[in-house]
Amino acid sequence: MKLEFTVQNVKCGGCASTIQAGLRQNAQVLDVAVDVPAGRVTVEVETDIRAELSAGLKALGYPEKAH
Repeated sequence: MKLEFTVQNVKCGGCASTIQAGLRQNAQVLDVAVDVPAGRVTVEVETDIRAELSAGLKALGYPEKAH
C-alpha cells in the first residue's frame, strides 16, 4: 500500500535522507521515496498507518501541508 504526504520544509537531499532514515525506523515501512522539488513523500507500507507516519514526519520537522 502506498501512502503519499505533501510536506513542508523539504529543501535538499539532506532533508530527504533525514525523512527516509526517520520513517524507516518503523518496522511496517517497506520503502520511502522523497520528491524534493514537490515536497512529496511516498511511503510503501503493509497497513494503513497514515496518522502514525504523519506524526513521525511532524516530529522530524516536516509537517504535512494543509490541504
